[in-house]
Amino acid sequence: MQNNDLEKAIESIIFISERPVSLKDLSKIFTENNKKEIKAALGSLMDEWKEINRGITLEEVSEGYQFRTKPEYSVFIAKFKDEKPFRLSRAALEVLSIIAYKQPITKIEVDHIRGVDSSGVFGVLLERGYIKIAGRKEVLGRPFIYETTDEFLETFGLKNLKDL
Repeated sequence: MQNNDLEKAIESIIFISERPVSLKDLSKIFTENNKKEIKAALGSLMDEWKEINRGITLEEVSEGYQFRTKPEYSVFIAKFKDEKPFRLSRAALEVLSIIAYKQPITKIEVDHIRGVDSSGVFGVLLERGYIKIAGRKEVLGRPFIYETTDEFLETFGLKNLKDL
């Protein structure tokens, strides 16, 4: 497929998708194009969406590519959806930061770093899907170990943990 048509087709697929579209997904669809060509088309699309300076942008997120609204318009989107924007408390942001940088980590280790109990905060972060139980630590009592999720990466606009 020619580059211009490839870009348009990729753009259409990403636009209708409810989840991020991965390079692997696109490679299965565009079998006559190699990954390098698909990646180049994605890069060109991302540049075009930046240039037109609209309220929507094409971004690379943890599991692929996705159209997203720009953060500066979230207040208007929340009004349209008749929702209050979700805000994390200072404690939740602190716990999430500790988990992101030190993962995998136990709740006891987080509590030790913070100097206070974080039980309630862990509940909120688990409920929002920002952290998950990754297993158990092989020590006395076998406490759960936690790590961040792809939802965390997507919400905070990160491709991977190296972007922190």
